[in-house]
Amino acid sequence: MTYWKTLLASALLAGAHGAAAQPAPSSRTFTNPLQVNGPDPWIIRHGGQYYYTNTTGRNLTLWKSKTLEGVKNAPAAVVWTPPATGPNSTQIWAPELHFLAGKWYLYYTASDRANPSDQTRYVFVLENASPDPTTGTWVDKGRVNTKHPGLDGTVFEHGGRRYFVYSAYVGPQSVLAIAPLTNPWTLDATRETTIATPTLAWEKGGGRQILEGPEFLAGRKGQLLLVYSASACWDDNYSLGMLTAAPGADPLQAASWTKAPQPVFHPSAENGVWGTGHNSFTTSPDGRESWLLYHAKAAADGKCEGRSARAQRFAWRPDGTPDFGVPAALGTPQPVPSGE
Repeated sequence: MTYWKTLLASALLAGAHGAAAQPAPSSRTFTNPLQVNGPDPWIIRHGGQYYYTNTTGRNLTLWKSKTLEGVKNAPAAVVWTPPATGPNSTQIWAPELHFLAGKWYLYYTASDRANPSDQTRYVFVLENASPDPTTGTWVDKGRVNTKHPGLDGTVFEHGGRRYFVYSAYVGPQSVLAIAPLTNPWTLDATRETTIATPTLAWEKGGGRQILEGPEFLAGRKGQLLLVYSASACWDDNYSLGMLTAAPGADPLQAASWTKAPQPVFHPSAENGVWGTGHNSFTTSPDGRESWLLYHAKAAADGKCEGRSARAQRFAWRPDGTPDFGVPAALGTPQPVPSGE
């Protein structure tokens, strides 16, 4: 079952049973981080396994675990190493693993070692027909044909169609753009549309104007949600923002999306958590809990370094939007996901 179908099933279950259906917390606990060095974490649950990845900068690495908290001790499998030269030869960032039409796809950001810059940075994709993405052969499907250079590509399915969203370098820095996919590695680029630009003060931290790391989340009242990261990665107040499209709205129309005026997840000085961002979503094994993965750092030092991958359960508001709560301090015991 693909990730979006898991979320939809979870949402329908919650709607059918109401708040009383929330499972009791497990007596077993775990503590963050899942990975000490874990910027841009991504996770997907498929076939009874969690598959996790994050930015290493030098290759694409996957971790496989039957439990969410088991990611921290799972063996690392390097599944792809970049070529010595060419357009995808360096700055290997923000990998995402998706299962589409019976095959695995790894989307990642890269640039050209001969001239690494924003203008040579694009999203690329690999394909693997193996049932287990930590095995088999990854085939290079090339660069996704976006209109602009950019980074942090993601894919979601809605209404029987697939869409690609990325952070495009347009104007002062980066915006969020969407286009339909004709296959997992090709866009209908003629329909690419910018759906959000950095207009708010908290989206312009660190001396940059940045919207990046978009991730799809199905709202529980039929909404389409895109949760994104705002400001430069070195900004200590790096936070998550959210776009919402009403049920039945066309995702390709900029007017369909409404931006939340404040961050939906942000640093906590009290808990010693800074630079909260670049998230992904998953569910518990029984599909009854929703979990947020994100990176954060323990020091307000104005740097991108020191980002660890963390996980915590989140709730849902009566209007069908997520309540991500407050980022927990490192070492805080948390119940393991229900169904483990």
